[in-house]
Amino acid sequence: MKIAWITVFLVVLVWSGINPKDYPTWALEVAPAVIGFAVLALSRRRFPLTPLLYVLILLHCVVLMVGGHYTYAEVPLFDIIKPLFGFERNNYDKLGHFLQGFVPALIAREILIRKAVMQSVYWRNFLIVCFCLAFSAFYELIEWWVAVISGTGAEAFLGTQGYAWDTQSDMAFALFGAIMALAALGRMHDRQLRNLTSTGARDSTSI
Repeated sequence: MKIAWITVFLVVLVWSGINPKDYPTWALEVAPAVIGFAVLALSRRRFPLTPLLYVLILLHCVVLMVGGHYTYAEVPLFDIIKPLFGFERNNYDKLGHFLQGFVPALIAREILIRKAVMQSVYWRNFLIVCFCLAFSAFYELIEWWVAVISGTGAEAFLGTQGYAWDTQSDMAFALFGAIMALAALGRMHDRQLRNLTSTGARDSTSI
């Protein structure tokens, strides 16, 4: 599992860095995936995650790296499906923002449960959704700062494609992703957490 995970990550990372649309944009888009890889590597022994979470994190990293290679506004597959669904723009960025809520929701859920931060399921879910919205808002602020610093060169990174409500819709997709993750994968996640605990992988130290 570990070898396959690393292999897929590195193969896609190398591919994405070969003649991307724009190297500065590629670096900005791929940076979160590389940072995530480093965090997972450093915490692998002290705080191993559930298999479900590792798979979802890898999926998110692949989406980031594909977006970095083509830029989010020009991913070919989403250009192909535009007329099929009547889209006026390339919506690959919405997939990215959906996962920006979906995956962090389960990361936050795993940490809160394993660290026994709170007992109430309802308050825990509320806090997770709030965290995902805050994370999405902070990412939008990063995009704004990049736009201010780089001027017109930020268009490829922002990927707004002339859509006036791009920022708001990005956050809405992240919100929807967080809610969907909690609703669809909560039980599966609980089973894997129990398995992780039964094998002695649960860690009581702070992270």
